[in-house]
Amino acid sequence: MIGVFVTFRYEDFDEPAIRKIAETARARFEGMPGLHSKAFTLNAKNREAVNFYVWESEEAAKAFFTPELTERVTGLYGVRPSVDFVQIAELVENARANPAGSSQRTESAERPA
Repeated sequence: MIGVFVTFRYEDFDEPAIRKIAETARARFEGMPGLHSKAFTLNAKNREAVNFYVWESEEAAKAFFTPELTERVTGLYGVRPSVDFVQIAELVENARANPAGSSQRTESAERPA
């Protein structure tokens, strides 16, 4: 697996506008072939938005991040991003380990012993 950090750094950070971009874009990534997961993040203190992707392969990641895509997201976010590819040494996925969600408890776990 390979990870990709796409970082947008702002002089004028507009959190509501960046949240709106993420909400609108979410559907485009759901079920995308080769994409394991994507997180849209905000860091108002550092005036940046970082999108983090986990791809099944480096080939899938590099096929997605074309110069045309960089131009499109530059227009969308208003700043040119940096794109950094990283190797994923290990990935912990609690959602897959407990598909019902960690907040659900069994009846026996709720009863005192």
